[in-house]
Amino acid sequence: MKKILWIIGIGLVVLIIVAGLAVGFFLGPIVKAGIETVGPKITQVSIMVDAVDVSLLTGSAGVKGLVVGNPDGYKTPNAISVGTAAVGVNPLSVLSDKIVVRSIHVESPEITFEGGLGGNNLSKIMDNVNGMAQQGGPVSTNAAGKPKPAKKIEVDDFLITGAKVHGTLVLLGGKELTLPSLTIPEIHLTDLGKGSDGLTPTELTRAVLSAITSATVKVVTGAATDLGKNLGNVGQDAGKAVDSGVDKLKSGLGGLLGK
Repeated sequence: MKKILWIIGIGLVVLIIVAGLAVGFFLGPIVKAGIETVGPKITQVSIMVDAVDVSLLTGSAGVKGLVVGNPDGYKTPNAISVGTAAVGVNPLSVLSDKIVVRSIHVESPEITFEGGLGGNNLSKIMDNVNGMAQQGGPVSTNAAGKPKPAKKIEVDDFLITGAKVHGTLVLLGGKELTLPSLTIPEIHLTDLGKGSDGLTPTELTRAVLSAITSATVKVVTGAATDLGKNLGNVGQDAGKAVDSGVDKLKSGLGGLLGK
C-alpha cells in the first residue's frame, strides 16, 4: 500500500511539473502578445518583443529584445531598446486581481534622444502616457465585448543598470549636434503599487517612463551645458543656443528633473 501511495505521489509531482512547463510554454507568447497590444495603446508608439520566457515553477520570466518605437515625425526608428530583462513574480498572484512582481532587472538598455531641448521624442511619449492616464488607461473587454477592469500590478523592486544614451540634439535655428555616448546612473524604483490595490499597466508605465525620461534629461542637460561651453570658443551663437535650450528642456518636461 505504501509503495502504491509512493508511486501515486511521484506521479502527481510529475504531472504538476509537466503542467507547469506546459502552462509556461503557452504563457510566454500570451504575455508577449499582451505587451505588443496594450503597450502601444498606452504609449501611442510601437512596442515589439522578440520573446518572453515564463516559468511558473520558479516564478521567473525573461523578456528578450523589447523595442519601443518613436512617435511620428522622428528620424530614428526607436526610442528605447532592451536586450534582456529578468523578472521575478509570485506565481500564485498570476491568478489573482493583483499580480505581484518581486523584481524586474533591465540590463544595458539603449536610449535614443532626438529633438530639441524644448521638445523631444521621450517627452512626446511621456505626454502620450500622461494623456492616456488621464483617460483612465485603455479599455479592456471580455469575451462578450463588455469592458473589464485591468489587472493591477505591484512591483517591489525595479532596477535599470548600464543604460546608455545617444542621439541628436537639435539647437535653436535647426543646427544639429550628435551627442556623445552618455551613461545613465542606476535607476532603482521600489514598492510600486505596494500597500494598495496596485497600479494599472498605464500607471506603472507612467512611473517607469518618468524615471527614465528624468534620468535621460539630466545627462543630456549636462552634455548640452558642456557642449555650450565648448561651442562658445568657436561660435557664440551656437553656445547661447544650447544654454537657452537647457532651460526649455527643463520646463518642457513638467518638472521631471525635480523628481
